[in-house]
Amino acid sequence: SLPTSDRKVAWLMTTPQQDGGQWDMITAIIRKYGVVPKSVMPESYNSSKSSELNSTLNLKLRKDAVDLRELVNSNASSEEIASFKEKKLAEIYRILVYTLGEPPVKFDFEYRDSDNNYHIDQDLTPQTFFEKYVNWNLDDYVSIINAPTDDKPYNHMYTIEMLGNVLGEREVRHLNVDMNTFRQVAIKQLESGESVWFGCDVGQESDRKKGIMDTELYHKDELFDVDFSMSKAERLDYSESLMTHAMVLTGVDLVNGTPTKWKVENSWGDKVGTKGFFVMSNNWMEEYCYQVVVNKKFLPEELQKVLTEEPKVLAPWDPMGSLA
Repeated sequence: SLPTSDRKVAWLMTTPQQDGGQWDMITAIIRKYGVVPKSVMPESYNSSKSSELNSTLNLKLRKDAVDLRELVNSNASSEEIASFKEKKLAEIYRILVYTLGEPPVKFDFEYRDSDNNYHIDQDLTPQTFFEKYVNWNLDDYVSIINAPTDDKPYNHMYTIEMLGNVLGEREVRHLNVDMNTFRQVAIKQLESGESVWFGCDVGQESDRKKGIMDTELYHKDELFDVDFSMSKAERLDYSESLMTHAMVLTGVDLVNGTPTKWKVENSWGDKVGTKGFFVMSNNWMEEYCYQVVVNKKFLPEELQKVLTEEPKVLAPWDPMGSLA
């Protein structure tokens, strides 16, 4: 086995798991398990405030890594190693059930329609609920990134080593494009009446309370008389920026066809921004937005063809895998 000083091992142990995630991860979960309405599996304390759960899970995974490596180094058989892993996965599942609740296998869905008529749909499974009430073709939606670094030429596919959550599902995949294409596909989807899931570096040049994200919000360079300027590529290459948070674009302000600002729905409750909504300047999008998920029909035809190419594999610590 690799030594603990190896960069890959050190990276795995720094944060064994976290409760973020990539778009391809949620689609993998939905394809395998389905979804349920909140009415049959409401939020728990730990699902809303997950820091203690994350700490406990990371402690558990690090302890299991110690024991697993000792088992491997003792020349245990493949059967013994597999049995150990199954036992530890069962313990992790138990922790998750205690803190989040057990996902329902079957349930009844009760609701009132717009005319206040009562309905009940009985004996649904998470898969049949998704098929009946959502019924999206998840394969229509693709991840588009803007990462202007030398190691990621535009108009090619990328994936990240060891980034995934469901065995047997496809890897997380990104199509890297220039910023103009990035913006235009997001605008097309918004104009069609559909919101846009996106990933960004939310803590940069932002005011959480006021709900503003703007590159002109603070002027530390003027305050200290120091040049802090870096290009988007330089910030990625030198660990100044990476994807940290996913939100939803719900609108865009166009002046003569050019975007000036974007309406953003956050997930931090209604006490920040304007009842949970933020305003993002177009300059902020250019500098700190890295990913949008769009229906592939909004891509130019030549880029739709690129989606089928074999992706280049990036290192596990690449900033385009950091949202997870």
